[in-house]
Amino acid sequence: MSEILSGAAVIGQSGGPTVVINQSLVGYVEAAKQVPAITRVLGARHGVQGILNEDLVDLGAESSENLERVARIPAAALGSVRMKPKREDCARMVETFKKFDIRYFFYIGGNDTAETAHIVEQLTREQGYEMRCFHVPKTIDNDLRVTDHCPGYGSAARFVAHAFQGDDRDNRSLKGVKINVVMGRHAGWLTAASTLGRRNEEDGPHLVYLPERVFDPQAFLQDVAQVYERYGRCIVAVSEGIHDAEGKPFLQVYAEMSGSAMAGETDSHGNVQLSGTGALGDALANLVKDNMGKIRVRADTFGYLQRSFPADASPVDQKEAREVGRAAVAAAVSGEHGSGSIAIRRLADQPYASETFVTPLDTVAKVTKDMPDEFLAGSNAVSQAFHAYALPLTGGLEPMADLSFEPASPAVQA
Repeated sequence: MSEILSGAAVIGQSGGPTVVINQSLVGYVEAAKQVPAITRVLGARHGVQGILNEDLVDLGAESSENLERVARIPAAALGSVRMKPKREDCARMVETFKKFDIRYFFYIGGNDTAETAHIVEQLTREQGYEMRCFHVPKTIDNDLRVTDHCPGYGSAARFVAHAFQGDDRDNRSLKGVKINVVMGRHAGWLTAASTLGRRNEEDGPHLVYLPERVFDPQAFLQDVAQVYERYGRCIVAVSEGIHDAEGKPFLQVYAEMSGSAMAGETDSHGNVQLSGTGALGDALANLVKDNMGKIRVRADTFGYLQRSFPADASPVDQKEAREVGRAAVAAAVSGEHGSGSIAIRRLADQPYASETFVTPLDTVAKVTKDMPDEFLAGSNAVSQAFHAYALPLTGGLEPMADLSFEPASPAVQA
């Protein structure tokens, strides 16, 4: 492969958006506009769907001022897509690449996105069409292999931690049991972030349930009862992907236990709908109500706010998301790797520092990464090792404060 490859570049955005996904997009535009070998800087509307439909836009025509504004907005500025293209779809994409003289393909997303880039790379090599394909990492789930962490996670983790800090204060004011359902079908990275704003054991969340551990409804009820007896209240963080020992989602387990129809809905991929309807939180709240008598029980599902709340973007996350976009262009143009995925390597925790590197596409595609055992503590908590790992990615969190509750003395009688 020659070092200098001349032609157009195109980028797409895929999957669930994040608060910082457009930082990566703008990083790509900035870097690509500086490369003489890149003849046009293009974007595909709605990812691979835009490539298949030849719905491409000229990002090189955007002003620097507007790009900076776009970098700070949440969600996918180009539009995202849930499409997982088959090999024949990727073959059609290659025809579009040829028609527009596209020699550089960048795709922002998760492990399925990396797989798409890998298929395209294989097809172009088989056809003798010289092209370089790079995956730019993005996911609030933080479950991509190889990379230390994923752009998008730090900001979502910051939002979740702040939300639980606020909910903990509300729960102190009007005591009861509060259950919050957090995104995470297969991995508990985001739910675990609920603990990052805690100062001590009295702060919520008091219980954390992740997909990496088996969820036992009876043990859950005992846990809640013990915390409630100790503090007169209890805050619970639950991953949407909690399941039994056979891997069956809790909603399905609950439906079988109670005769409820709650497990009937499925999402666009045919998966059991875990949290989008609020059914999981309702099921857990009903379970507590039915077994703990007349106590105040509430449940919330955080939903899309976790990945789209613009006021809680982590400065560390913003910086790294911009850098992976730039790094993808630099790696592609160099020709050193041919194709690949950009990953992040942690250099130090205090003060926090990181760098990017290139890993082969097949090391990221398809398979996700669970939280390691050293980040978990028993069946309902996370460890200090997780805090040391995740807290720097949020940019830091301010602890809550309490009144001193100094007793007032009676008035002195004259």
